[in-house]
Amino acid sequence: MSTSFKAVLITKDDNGAQQVHLREMTEADLMDGDVTIAVAASSLNYKDGLAISGKAPVVRRFPMIPGIDLAGTVMRSAHPAWREGDRVILNGFGVGETHYGGLAERARVNGDWLVPLPDGFTEAQAMALGTAGYTAMLCVMALERHGISPDRGPVVISGAAGGVGSVAVGLLAELGYEVTASTGRLETHDYLRELGASDIIHREELSGDGKPLAKERWAGGIDVAGGRTLANMLSATRYGGAVAACGLAESMGLPANVAPFILRGVSLLGVDSVMAPVSLRLEAWRRLENLTDRSKLASVSTTIPLGMAIESAPQIVAGNVRGRLVVETG
Repeated sequence: MSTSFKAVLITKDDNGAQQVHLREMTEADLMDGDVTIAVAASSLNYKDGLAISGKAPVVRRFPMIPGIDLAGTVMRSAHPAWREGDRVILNGFGVGETHYGGLAERARVNGDWLVPLPDGFTEAQAMALGTAGYTAMLCVMALERHGISPDRGPVVISGAAGGVGSVAVGLLAELGYEVTASTGRLETHDYLRELGASDIIHREELSGDGKPLAKERWAGGIDVAGGRTLANMLSATRYGGAVAACGLAESMGLPANVAPFILRGVSLLGVDSVMAPVSLRLEAWRRLENLTDRSKLASVSTTIPLGMAIESAPQIVAGNVRGRLVVETG
């Protein structure tokens, strides 16, 4: 078997300017790890868009193969948990940031970072969920642990037409929640209703100047934006409710106050997908396998070849991509 493969590679020139190309590489170029994987599919996430476009300092070492997740088959393993032929998934753990990532036909990684690909998914289906879907599931699990059940009332989702948002809408609807989807794109309303949203609001309702304590509207929320959107979501959360925060597409800041926390007992639940323990990852992927409507999964994803990842990066950063972009690598 040839050891050469194609990969998206981010480099810096002598003047410090970032360059991105589709390159031919060899397995000798890969970084250290005890498992070598033939990558069948990856995906293009918001963080990948930032890395490729250079809009934010996601990449922490150069050169770098971006791609924060991958699905594929083990080719060689020196790790006791994995054997040749095992189908695996990797999400996070710094791949695409400090360790060569998934936007390539090959990967060599630490076997501790891997989880089994559920039998009910193909590699492409798993990446139609990818880090975004896995993060959405972690957010749902966080709300459930806090006691936010369907009978408590509606749950609002910011950035609902994006990757995390689309999957979160579908998951919550499948679990019986009343879902309010927030989006700024009129053309996605039918799409969101097909996923299960019962109400749709314009994102300006959450992104503008808000009150320290607004009218109680939702039992819970999932936020991908940060900034005023998260602050306004918190201020309109019902007594004893909670908001799971997993993103900063709007801002890293939080111009909020303590009123929702001390007058309504609202909780802010931080959700990290990058370094989440394997036990949470296994539970998240098990539940995704059982809850995901395969027909809806097809409707939330678009498949592109590896070479198109570079030109698609600015579109995902600009918020012009609906749902998920699956990158076919193998």
